[in-house]
Amino acid sequence: MAMTSESKPTDDDTHSPEDDKLGPLGAKVTALYDPVALRKALLGEFHAAVAKARDAANEGTSLTEAVHESRKALRRARAVLSMITPALPKSEHRAVRRAIQEARRSLSTARDHAVAPETLAALALSEEDRVTAKRVLDNAAGAMPPAEELKQLIAEAANRAAAQAEALEAALPQYLSWSDVVAGIEDVYGEARKARENSKGSSQHFHNWRRRSKELVYQLELIAEHAGQRLSAIRDEVSGIVDQLSPVVDLIMLRDFVTTYAQGIPNHSLDHLSATIEHHLADLMKSTRSAGRDTFEAKAKKFGKRLVKSAKRDLTPPDDGDLNALD
Repeated sequence: MAMTSESKPTDDDTHSPEDDKLGPLGAKVTALYDPVALRKALLGEFHAAVAKARDAANEGTSLTEAVHESRKALRRARAVLSMITPALPKSEHRAVRRAIQEARRSLSTARDHAVAPETLAALALSEEDRVTAKRVLDNAAGAMPPAEELKQLIAEAANRAAAQAEALEAALPQYLSWSDVVAGIEDVYGEARKARENSKGSSQHFHNWRRRSKELVYQLELIAEHAGQRLSAIRDEVSGIVDQLSPVVDLIMLRDFVTTYAQGIPNHSLDHLSATIEHHLADLMKSTRSAGRDTFEAKAKKFGKRLVKSAKRDLTPPDDGDLNALD
């Protein structure tokens, strides 16, 4: 539901106009129900995310950690963008999303080089596979960008995203409704849910499930900061699934990494290492899909209603007999 800067939202479907300023009677004041404060808060989070991405290479950490922090910050920026998408013109949303995607992809190779050794080290491998894995890593070492070039890549990725911040602020209406934000979160949850449904035997859908789930965690974290423990509990539930998805995606990346840097390695050695990775991957994919079933069982609209209800209960003082009740 896009709005012009001259009109205020009514949000009749979730709360009254008075709730936009004060929330339900007796509730603590929150940005969730204030269209001006909500707009300011989410734009501030977007600016903070791209600034974090820009500063990642200058915080005294290793370049490996800098790449990780930059990509994580850009993922957070995309999560914020999705929260305000229902209030944006489609062309503006697509332009900003594309810039963030391109920024993250520019750091993908560096990310893979950082994660592959850790993932291989964590696997139970035979001595033969260890030797093959070392040869793969030795081959890959020559493709890693020099330190100064990597720093430049991090800076360019952040600048690409930051360049969209001013345009985003100009395109977003002066009033941002809570119902629009809920709709944006519903869309991300719905994409994650669909990706999980399609992830049986599909590496790409597993990747998409994890991407959207990570963005959902960031979104739930942000709104929980303005509400309370019920929304935090939902965030923790989704975060637990992301923790299980991460090793699966790392193994998917490792499988492709081994193929990419297989130069000079005998086929039988390469096939044996690849089969070992596939075995671990198949087990993890199956168990993770099962673990995520309950969390992503509800349809998107039902999940959105759960968020609205949880926020309202978080922000309304409990009755004396309901002090410890959770949704």
